[in-house]
Amino acid sequence: MTAEATGAAEVRDALARLRHTTGLPVAFGGLVERGRRQLRITELSGTATTALKALAVTSGNGLGGRATALTRPCAVTDYSASRRISHEYDVPVAAEGLRAVVAVPVVVRRRVRGVLYGALRVAEPLGDRTLGAAVAAARDVEQALLVGEEARDLLAAVRPEPAGAPVTGAAREHVREAHAALRALAPRIEDPALRAELLRACGLLATGGDGGPAPGCGLAPREVDVLACVAGGATNPAIAERLGVTTETVKGYLRSAMRRLGARTRGEAVVAARRAGWLP
Repeated sequence: MTAEATGAAEVRDALARLRHTTGLPVAFGGLVERGRRQLRITELSGTATTALKALAVTSGNGLGGRATALTRPCAVTDYSASRRISHEYDVPVAAEGLRAVVAVPVVVRRRVRGVLYGALRVAEPLGDRTLGAAVAAARDVEQALLVGEEARDLLAAVRPEPAGAPVTGAAREHVREAHAALRALAPRIEDPALRAELLRACGLLATGGDGGPAPGCGLAPREVDVLACVAGGATNPAIAERLGVTTETVKGYLRSAMRRLGARTRGEAVVAARRAGWLP
C-alpha cells in the first residue's frame, strides 16, 4: 500500500469514528495533493450525493481553505450565509444540503496534510463535544501519518555497507540506534506491508544480512524490542514510554528475555542477544 493510500485509509477510518462518536450525519475529508496547495476531498461518509467527491479546495478559500490557511479548526453555523468565509464551494455544499460545518486541519511536521469536515443539515451551533471529537479525529490521522513518515525516513536512512567495508564504532552505533527505533515503531504501524518491511529491515540490521538468529534461543518480539532499547542505554521508564507499555511490563519482558538467554544482568542479556543474532 502506498503512502497516499495509507493516508486515505486513515482519513476514512477517522471520519467513521467521528460520526460514531458524535452522531453527525455527514463527515468528509481528504489530503493535500503532493506538490500542490490544493486539498482534494476523496473520502465521504454519510453523504447523500457525490457533489463533494473529488472537490479541490484551495488554501484560503471556503471553510476548509480557511482552516488550512490558519492551521486551526474553523466552524460556521450556516455555511451559505456565513460572512467569515469565501463562497467558492457553495454549489456542492448546497447540493449536499449542508448547513453547520466544522473543518479541522491535519498538521504533520508543521505542514497541513489534510482536512477533516463534520456537518449537519440544519443551521445550529456545533457544540464543544462535537468540535472536540473532530479535533481528536484529526489528531489520530496526524499521529498515524507521522509514524508512517518516521518509519519511511528510517528505512531510507538505513543503507547496507558495501561488502568488505570496515565497520567503525560510529557506524555500529548508528545501526543499533536505527534498529531500536525501527523495532519501537513497528507495532504502531497499521499498514501491514510497511510493518513487514520494517521488521525485515530489523532482521537485516541485526544479522548484517547473514540469515536469522541462531537456533536454540527464541525471543518474543516484545522481548527483542525491550533489549534493543536497553542496548541503547534507555531506562525502564524511558522504554515504557517509547513502547507504549507500563514500566512493570517492561520489567516482565526483560526478566523473560534474561531467563531465555541465560543472563543474570541487563548487560549480559544484550551481549547474549547480539551473539545469538537478535540485536546488531
